[in-house]
Amino acid sequence: MADFYRWEGEVLHLFVRVQPKASSDAFAEIQEERIKVRITAPPVDGKANEHLVKFIAKACGVAKSQVEIKSGETGRNKHICVSTPKRLPAGVVK
Repeated sequence: MADFYRWEGEVLHLFVRVQPKASSDAFAEIQEERIKVRITAPPVDGKANEHLVKFIAKACGVAKSQVEIKSGETGRNKHICVSTPKRLPAGVVK
């Protein structure tokens, strides 16, 4: 199992490193036991966090309310929980 995610029952825990103000939204390489996530939103007034939640929700086929940033709201390293994902991010989680 990869170190950047784990399952706890029906909850997927993702450990990510966010790169805001990227040219496109995408999952990228694994860095220091975290999956890098590039998002286009700037890190201003919570916009990057909102955009990240929306991106993860879309990738997992769930509502935004099923995605929670458990820790790291003010930093780049984040712990994200996804409740009962309908699909897994392509090429990221198996």
